[in-house]
Formats: sequence, C-alpha cells, structure tokens
Amino acid sequence: MNGITYDTGALIAADRNDRRMWALHAGFLALELSPTVPTPVLAEAWRGGSRQASLARFLGLCTTEPLTEEQAKAVGALAAQAGHDDIVDVAVVEGAIRRHDAVVTSNPTHIQAIADAARARLTIETV
Repeated sequence: MNGITYDTGALIAADRNDRRMWALHAGFLALELSPTVPTPVLAEAWRGGSRQASLARFLGLCTTEPLTEEQAKAVGALAAQAGHDDIVDVAVVEGAIRRHDAVVTSNPTHIQAIADAARARLTIETV
C-alpha cells in the first residue's frame, strides 16, 4: 500500500464529523500519507455553502486528483469490464489500483466487486 484513496462515503462521514473517519484521517496524516480524493468523488459529495466547513477543512489535507482524458478512458473500460454503472466508484478503484492505494469507503461491496473484475487486490477500510 502506497497511499489512501477516499470515496464519497469517506467524505460524507468527514462532513458529518464522524469520529472514526477523522481518527483514520489523523492516523494517515501521522504516517505522512496524503489521502487522494478523485474529482468525481468531490463532485458527488460537495454541496457548497458554510455548512460544509468541516469537509472543506478535511479536504485541505488531501490531494485532489483530476480526472484526465486517459484516466476517463481507463475508468470507462473498467466500468464495462466490471458491469458497474457508477462511474464514481469505478474512478475510485481505477485510481487506487494505479497508485497501489487502500480505499476508505462506506460501500465495500461495490468497491470489492470492481476490484475483483479488474483482478486486483485492494485493502478496503469501511466507515
């Protein structure tokens, strides 16, 4: 494992000030890991306004990864291979596989199914 990738469930947990999520985040930062947030995940979780101050603070200590054209094609191909239509989930898995990251998610079943379709082993932490 080289790093950590957060999915939307991780961001929602942070936004709701979930103690377990914040403790995981602090632990990753203590290990000098900068968690990655794919931009589709950010788009799915972000609603704007001052009510998301906790999430904004949380994101300040993460690396946001833009979805390039090359990555978008890889995500599309993996979505077809996995038979999974949630592009956000597939983007999380594609990036985690590429970077050799673990994934923090609220939906381990979907993440595991996509990883299985790619014949990849992922460490998955559930929040």
